[in-house]
Amino acid sequence: MTEKLNDSRNIVYFDLETQLTANDVGGWSKKADMKVSIGVTYSTASGKYEIFSEQRVPELIETLSKADLVVGYNNRRFDYEVLMGYTILDLPHHLPTLDLLEVVEKAAGHRLSLDAVAQATLGVGKTGDGLDAIRWWREGKILEIAEYCCFDVKVTKMVHEYAQAHGELHFLDRFAQRKTLKVVL
Repeated sequence: MTEKLNDSRNIVYFDLETQLTANDVGGWSKKADMKVSIGVTYSTASGKYEIFSEQRVPELIETLSKADLVVGYNNRRFDYEVLMGYTILDLPHHLPTLDLLEVVEKAAGHRLSLDAVAQATLGVGKTGDGLDAIRWWREGKILEIAEYCCFDVKVTKMVHEYAQAHGELHFLDRFAQRKTLKVVL
């Protein structure tokens, strides 16, 4: 799916964090039990970020459903699976989605973290990881989770825009050599 940077569609960038780990719920096959702590979207139509608490998950799902395209990183195999604990919708098939991890995996032949791609492509990395967000949840540090999740959404947006503009992304291999991936969106 080829898009232009000045696309008039409402592209919604999306990420969420959970309250529980896979171990807490009995394994990765039970993502729907991990519970949302915070979800964040950025809409190109409004030019704004929006933060959703667990109580607002129905609004989050509605926001995603109204998007012309939802862009995330591992959103099809993780974020949507977590959200399906709150809805009867089959989100991976219901929502028009671009999962950047799937694009990267196809180009590289293996999975790469958002941090690995962002560091090599943009020179910026993530500010934490999902386990930090769960620890913050347990400590009641909701603002830290929201800031972290907003930054992940921003990084996802920047990676997507770079891929659109250049048709490629970068990563560092295990020898710290910068490699280029030709990507088709």
